[in-house]
Amino acid sequence: MSKLLVINGSPRKNGNTARMLKTITDYCDKAGVETEFFQAGGNMVHGCIACGKCAEHKGECTFGDDFINELYQKVKAADAIVIGSPTYYGDVTTEVKALMDRIGFISGRDGRPLSRKIGAAVVSVRRCGGMHTLDTINHFYGINDMIVPGSTYWNMTLSRDIGDFEKDDEGVATITRLAENLVYLLEKLKG
Repeated sequence: MSKLLVINGSPRKNGNTARMLKTITDYCDKAGVETEFFQAGGNMVHGCIACGKCAEHKGECTFGDDFINELYQKVKAADAIVIGSPTYYGDVTTEVKALMDRIGFISGRDGRPLSRKIGAAVVSVRRCGGMHTLDTINHFYGINDMIVPGSTYWNMTLSRDIGDFEKDDEGVATITRLAENLVYLLEKLKG
């Protein structure tokens, strides 16, 4: 069975980003994909300090007092990863930036286990900056040699208040199609 890990980079545990991710997990669960939801946003996390100690401790960051080492093991076990972030000042949240930096460094010193996994981004944005946020996450996937599926439009919703995602018909359709494409790719890659 294929495994999908979704990571909520929003501190709002039931906000628009979480609702987008839930749309994906609901669809994937029905299609027989094992899904796991990880709440990163709102949790304290260290930024990467480029100390290089992850080269000495393959598969583990020297900072052991936050969620990164636990999350890295989940990322390694997954076949597909979806990172969701709201747009904060035109980019990803602090938690998303830290997890991408640190997991990227750890992975690079641990045999590059993210290579050829599937990676998708979903973004909620009030008005603008969403494309940059989407690009930031997709750059993480690109440098880690991952496969990035698309949808019928950019994987985002124009939402501010909780519940706005469900009112964004085009956003819901886009995220649902992304979920369909994730299942399709997982089936092809496992086939």
